Amino acid sequence: MNIQEIIAKKRDGKELNKEDISYFVTKYTDGTITDYQAAALVMAIYINGMNKEETTYLTLEMAKSGDILDLSEISKNVIDKHSTGGVGDKITLVLTPIIASLGIPVAKMSGRGLGFTGGTVDKLESIPGYKTEISIDEFIEHVKKIGISLIGQTANLAPADKKIYALRDTISCVGSMPLIASSIMSKKIAAGANKIVLDVTVGSGAFMKNKEDAITLSNMMKDIGKLANRETVCVLTNMNEPVGYAIGNTLEIIETIECLKGDMPEDIKEIITTIGSYIIKLSGKSDDLEKNKKMILENIENGKAYNKFLELVQNQGGDVEYIKDIEKFEKAKYITPIISDKDGYVEELNAEKMGLISVALGAGRVKKEDDIDKAVGIILNKKISDKVQKGDILAYVHANDEEKGKEAVEKIKAVYKISEIEIEKEKIILGVI
Repeated sequence: MNIQEIIAKKRDGKELNKEDISYFVTKYTDGTITDYQAAALVMAIYINGMNKEETTYLTLEMAKSGDILDLSEISKNVIDKHSTGGVGDKITLVLTPIIASLGIPVAKMSGRGLGFTGGTVDKLESIPGYKTEISIDEFIEHVKKIGISLIGQTANLAPADKKIYALRDTISCVGSMPLIASSIMSKKIAAGANKIVLDVTVGSGAFMKNKEDAITLSNMMKDIGKLANRETVCVLTNMNEPVGYAIGNTLEIIETIECLKGDMPEDIKEIITTIGSYIIKLSGKSDDLEKNKKMILENIENGKAYNKFLELVQNQGGDVEYIKDIEKFEKAKYITPIISDKDGYVEELNAEKMGLISVALGAGRVKKEDDIDKAVGIILNKKISDKVQKGDILAYVHANDEEKGKEAVEKIKAVYKISEIEIEKEKIILGVI
């Protein structure tokens, strides 16, 4: 067996068997298969797809490529929450301290930015001193000690996925349904959670552009979960515009802090209460979803969620003075308002385009080895359905390069579509599977 035969097989639209997939995953992980050979196979998968059996084999082989954690010593039920990606998506950052403050353990591994979507790990690293790379033993000890730990994917946890994930980003093969499903579920299986809640984003700023594809992906992941004996719930959320108002790394950490102090945009509130209510249900704490939503809001109001976030940051080496005083965070050199030149209502605010503008400013990666500029990004002032008058500020660009800042201003002006007709607000939660 050799990689050229496997590439040719998938290039010609044929089905890969378990042995083909096992060979690829094993040999790419140990370095026998080169990046350019893996890129050829990933591109062939992107173009020709994979059936349910191939996707399941790929998922299980990637999960087995490293350690599979046993978190049963933490709790009988360990729930993992994961998003399929979006723009301005700081839901994990806001929700997990709330869940931990309710006495439900959170042992969460997150990824870095991918394509036009931001990464939770990059955002956490915007907090000076915060360690996202710690040992598995430390990870488990943190959860046992304070009920929460948020880290990056470790080197020996689904290492095959880590390599393929970075490769997909650099060869424009991010939006493949089998690759998305297998990437997410391999990490969830390897990370040791026995119940999984997935935030499946839908719209311009998501990899699933329409609800039908999101339902297909959700069913694919639920099937994998069933085969791996992991109860899985998928919540479909709207990503036609960015989540909340901040896009960037430090900017989203600041918005997270404001949310945990009770100043929360409506879309974030609806997403965290819906997803959170299912996490609480799967934990066995309460089957009443409405009661669960109230518990979430109560722990924001009484300060327990914010205090848990402080505890998390301090426990992982972060400087909590930045959380207590957001003015300490380093700011971008050039902060430029974008002014509306007409009256009307915001009709469209394409999240993917906003994400790409943010990446161009330096908030994301074009190549996998690129450094991220943590301070740059975009702060929205107006969102879909908002009334706008000529002279109103639509958004602010935060840039450290003057020319990039000017380019971003012009591009964002073009992204905002203003209508004379009043626009209805879109639904945030599109369904639960």
